[in-house]
Order: sequence, then C-alpha cells, then structure tokens
Amino acid sequence: VQLAESGGGSVQAGGSLRLSCVASQFTYTAWCMGWFRQRPGSEREAVAQIDSDGDTDYESSFKGRFSISRDPAENTLFLQMNGLKPEDSAMYYCVAAPYRSPYLCQTTQWLEVWGHGTLVNVTS
Repeated sequence: VQLAESGGGSVQAGGSLRLSCVASQFTYTAWCMGWFRQRPGSEREAVAQIDSDGDTDYESSFKGRFSISRDPAENTLFLQMNGLKPEDSAMYYCVAAPYRSPYLCQTTQWLEVWGHGTLVNVTS
C-alpha cells in the first residue's frame, strides 16, 4: 500500500482547503484510513478517521470544521477543511491500517502506512 497526499497550500484564515490522498497497491479488504497532522515543534496528532464501512470519527477540536470522506472507486480519501485558523498550519499526513474500525487509525501503534505529507499554511 502506498499513499500520496495533495491539496495543501497557503490560505487565509477563515478559508477552506480540500486535501486528497490516493491509495495505490491497496490490498486491504477491511481497513481504516485517516489524517494526522504535525505542527512545528509539536508531536503528530490525529485529526479524523474513516473505515471501510464508512464509519467516521474526529478528534473533538476538529468536529464541525473538518470532514473526512472517501471515494472507493478512485481509492481516494479526502479531508475537507473549513474555517481554517493559523494554528491549523501543519504538515498533514494520510495513514492506513488493515482494521475495520476508525478508532484503530487514531493511534500510531496500529498504523501500517504513512504518506509523505502535504503542507498547509494558514495566514492571518
């Protein structure tokens, strides 16, 4: 399994971005995928997750602003980010694991694959 993110960039506070993650050589039959981010000087943190049944979960600070979705036909994962704040500036990573539960994509110990990341910069 390989993951490739895109869609990052620079946006003003209050704006929106849509991140994409294309999965190739995707051999999982049951899976979870998600987004992590890492801000400068901080540890990686979970943002949102989805599993092969379509169940989703979000860290509380992102509920209502971010939305995770998938296009199974294109093997693509999305993260719609609205109402962006300067503190959302970070490298965003796509992740995947062969487990049918979004919760198992919330902690790094269960993750098997990471993308290389896409950079988001939110200016005030």
